Amino acid sequence: MSNADATPGGGARASLSKGEIFEVLQNKRRRYVIQYLRHRGGPVELGELATWVASWEYDCARENISQAQRKRVYTTLQQTHLPKMDKAGIVAYDSDSGVIETTPQTEELTVYLEIVPGSEFPWREFYLSFGAVSLAIVATLWADVFPFTMVDPLVWATLFAVILTGAAGYHTLSAREMTLSEYEEPPRSDTEEE
Repeated sequence: MSNADATPGGGARASLSKGEIFEVLQNKRRRYVIQYLRHRGGPVELGELATWVASWEYDCARENISQAQRKRVYTTLQQTHLPKMDKAGIVAYDSDSGVIETTPQTEELTVYLEIVPGSEFPWREFYLSFGAVSLAIVATLWADVFPFTMVDPLVWATLFAVILTGAAGYHTLSAREMTLSEYEEPPRSDTEEE
């Protein structure tokens, strides 16, 4: 039976520390479990989960998974990965029935599954630089330095607001797609159930 919602004192499980979350999510197989559970949206039997995870790991259709490949995945999920995830409260795993479900903490992991690829624009550096340039221009306007005073301060303020809003909007839209699932999406089979 699941202990996801229990602590030694019998109360509800507190939020996980970042260290606990990263320890659980460092394994690709466990990340696949979370992705599949989030995709399915309901309880999943261990056999079904093992078949999907094996098909993703071995990069082939479910029908082409050998019994040995499926058994390897099934065994490690059953004996190692699911109990660890259940203990952390990330999934609810009933070892007696072999059923796995999401928990409230499953959805909370989304922020930890976000990644920034090496070629990604360094947004924090952009915002810091933009802030520094903006402050410098404001200081020159207060000091009444020519040629900055040729432009009305309201125009400067509008320009800053438009640039900041545009950059933040672009950053927000591009960040929505930058999750683990974009870069490590389990392959889809033609026979995958929606």
